[in-house]
Amino acid sequence: MTALKGILGYLVTPFGENGRGIDADILRITVDHLIEGGVHGVAPLGSTGESAYLTDDEWREVVEVTISQVAGRVPTVVGVSALTTEKTTRFAALAEELGADALMVLPISYWKLSEDEILTHYAAVSEAVSLPIMAYNNPATSGIDMSPELLVRMVMELENVTMVKESSGDIQRMHALRELSDDTIPFFNGCNPLALEALCAGAGGWCTAAPNLIAGLNIALWEAVCEDRLDDGRECFYKQLPILRFILSRGLPATVKAALRLQGIDAGTPRLPLKPLDEEAVEELAALMAAAGS
Repeated sequence: MTALKGILGYLVTPFGENGRGIDADILRITVDHLIEGGVHGVAPLGSTGESAYLTDDEWREVVEVTISQVAGRVPTVVGVSALTTEKTTRFAALAEELGADALMVLPISYWKLSEDEILTHYAAVSEAVSLPIMAYNNPATSGIDMSPELLVRMVMELENVTMVKESSGDIQRMHALRELSDDTIPFFNGCNPLALEALCAGAGGWCTAAPNLIAGLNIALWEAVCEDRLDDGRECFYKQLPILRFILSRGLPATVKAALRLQGIDAGTPRLPLKPLDEEAVEELAALMAAAGS
């Protein structure tokens, strides 16, 4: 597989009537929407995709439909996070069998895990597959904060853990990843408001739901940084920052599904206990999108 880089767009999971089942037709449309927007990869079954709220059968269907629709146009990075190591490894093996290009693993646990337990968890996933694995640090959603030292250790010691996604919101973590690994470990930004700083710090890409709304701006920022056009990059970043902040504050599934509907793609509403945006929030989102030119 070609090394991952650039803008990796998160997919929503569209549900069927009354929130039941997967709407495969709309899922295919959202895949094309991202790819036609210019993303360098797609990522189903992350937080935006409401993976924690799916049955196993629904999870499999999302992977099958996504990979079929992508049809090799860009890499597909499948989120395989689950509460137990057994289920995570099972999802990882299934994603590989169905044709995923890479995996993203966020440690999730009711109990706070020790570093040894986290390392053992990732080791089990690494042994179950041959695909590259992105170790994903997002303490806000998982309740587990992996230090740069632990992340570097995992990449150095575990054969298939090859890259890191850092979403803590602390730019110093990204500097530390570079310094601790002598700039040998690919890392990706997962915090929308840090996109400019992270890319300038050497992030190999940006994992984000924003391309569902403003793909052109996201791609333009990536290209500006890659081409060392930092004035253009700053201008582009600050143009999209209000939307990036809105997405973060109002919740990814609700915000992205509302934004898709504003663009004529009815991806339904989030699954309970999540709720859709209220009318006032949708109006605010529409104004922000209009101001950004999307």
